[in-house]
Amino acid sequence: MIRQKLIDKNIGRNTSFRWRSEEISRIEGLSDAVFGFAITLLVVSLEVPKTFNELVSAMSGFGAFAISFALLFLVWYNQHKFFRRYGLQDTITIILTAVLLFVVLFYVYPLKFLFTFLVSRFTGGHGEVRLPNGNIESMLDNDGQMGSLMLIFGVGYLAIFLVFVLLHIHAYRKREQLELNTLETFDTISSIQEAGLNCLIAIVSISLVWFGGARMAGLAGLAYMLTGVIMAIHGFINGARRKKIEERFVSQVSQPIGAAELPG
Repeated sequence: MIRQKLIDKNIGRNTSFRWRSEEISRIEGLSDAVFGFAITLLVVSLEVPKTFNELVSAMSGFGAFAISFALLFLVWYNQHKFFRRYGLQDTITIILTAVLLFVVLFYVYPLKFLFTFLVSRFTGGHGEVRLPNGNIESMLDNDGQMGSLMLIFGVGYLAIFLVFVLLHIHAYRKREQLELNTLETFDTISSIQEAGLNCLIAIVSISLVWFGGARMAGLAGLAYMLTGVIMAIHGFINGARRKKIEERFVSQVSQPIGAAELPG
């Protein structure tokens, strides 16, 4: 399993954040099955192309598949990191994980549909697809449908990161039970902030379409382009704060040892 390989190679392990679980739980096993099924649904075609034209048509969906796969893998990896860091398997964690898996499965087709359309437009196409009967048809009939599509995507995006906000808030509330040290507590708060910022971006995108109508669909899509900038700013600010906390933390941990080595 991929999780076990990541665990064995310590991939994603932060030296300042202890792992509290190195065993794959049953809920993680279920998650792997669900994510695997979701990726299967993203496959360009379940049938082997019979002609070269069918092959070309199937390969045209590679870009949308790659983007959708990358987004699903990112969600899976964040979930994997959460379980390694906190090792929680209580009722709240299971319920929130179940909600996450539900959203992932429900939004697989909208996710693929959106990026198939966008890739087609960016590669010089007109957002058209070839139906099984050979007919070529536009994916969207009007601009209103594009607005609805962005709303659907935004709600799914918001739901996924809201689950991560709640998961990390749950871990933060259990910080004493989990024995989180100063740095681990700071990193947990940072994870809440990162997921929260993604939620905020989704809310901005949804609001643009909700209040501005379908004509704001393009701007609503561009709102997600802010993710990289916002995360970079957040990382820069929190990186400076974390460095100061880390220096104080290391000093506090090493002080008793140093004191013990001093002559009477």
